[in-house]
Amino acid sequence: MLDAPNPAETGTAAGALSRFTVLDLTRVRSGPTCVRQLADWGAKVIKIEMPEGLDQGDPMGGPRGGPDFQNLHRNKRGLTLNLKSPEGVEILKKLAEKADVVVENFRPDVKDRLGIGYEDLAKVNPRLVYASISGFGQDGPYAGRPGFDQIAQGMGGLMSITGLPGQGPVRVGIPIADLCAGLFAAQGIMVALLEREVSGKGQWVQTSLLQAQAFMLDFQAARWLQAGEVPKQAGNNHPTSIPTGVFKTRDGHINIAATGNAIWKRFAIAAGAPEWLEDPRFKDAGSRSDNRDALNALIDAKIAERTSEEWVMALNEAGVPAGPIYSIDQMFGDEQVKHLGIATTLDDGAKSQTYVAQPFTLSRTPSRIVSHPPAIGEHSAEIMAEMGLPEDEIAGLKSRQVI
Repeated sequence: MLDAPNPAETGTAAGALSRFTVLDLTRVRSGPTCVRQLADWGAKVIKIEMPEGLDQGDPMGGPRGGPDFQNLHRNKRGLTLNLKSPEGVEILKKLAEKADVVVENFRPDVKDRLGIGYEDLAKVNPRLVYASISGFGQDGPYAGRPGFDQIAQGMGGLMSITGLPGQGPVRVGIPIADLCAGLFAAQGIMVALLEREVSGKGQWVQTSLLQAQAFMLDFQAARWLQAGEVPKQAGNNHPTSIPTGVFKTRDGHINIAATGNAIWKRFAIAAGAPEWLEDPRFKDAGSRSDNRDALNALIDAKIAERTSEEWVMALNEAGVPAGPIYSIDQMFGDEQVKHLGIATTLDDGAKSQTYVAQPFTLSRTPSRIVSHPPAIGEHSAEIMAEMGLPEDEIAGLKSRQVI
């Protein structure tokens, strides 16, 4: 059962996680982000959805053929399964008997109402690692609330420190709470699988958009917890490392990070303004922070004299961190981005599509994108056959919309 070859193991993929089977009950973004981290490294992922024709609203967060869905759901097989029917639940439990991981991001009460919560599935497989992602946690006063990325960005403090001073709250341009919750869930699954090698037991991994967003505040959160400082909006200026920010060149804008005394000295000389080093207003980090506006005005005047390309080259040669500010298309056109292979194209003869690849590499067991997202229920009959069901029984399940 469930021993069929995984598409992610074919081609040149080494399949670092190929010994693990994952049941993917997720939808929208945080859950699929988590499962993608497993699928791209070779885990045998079965993506489970409601059968066509049954009311499921918009569980995927966008058109199936759209770029968002396509990028989230590669390297999986597809199974339709009606979890509102007793037969569907029994099939899921049969699958869970041999699976290693289940991932879900329903509202906390839904899985228990369906009879597929952690306690239910752990009874049939005590080695199961069960991961839950929610908006606000599995319990507590907000557990029943619907979760959404922008709500978590606001409640998690991020919007209060994003944007220009006095502008009012600003959301980040990516669903960072969703994405980070998914990544943390994947990390939790890995930790639980490692621990299982010692104990032989599975466990329940839990995270939420709110937890992920609060954690991602990092040093901004520590400023409050340890120093009693409430961070404010700082716009494009770094809140504590000065001068670091966006500066207008003759033909655009660049980022410069001239923090720390050594880099500050290199920057002043590279900018052709050694007199800044003698100015008492800028003698140390504290002074530069106190006189941030005056210093930025001087830098603005200097940087406006040359083009972005000239400054980026000159400053990097001087050992001062600086870089262009790209649009998305410009970013993917950059020679270093191309070299790193963050955009990768899969052409299997039937379809050619470019995906965002994994952001880290392993020397012996590389990640590969080797299969496009499955059509809805594309592998249902195949997976049922692997469970030992005969063709007539599979046909009956289809006719009753169980699969």
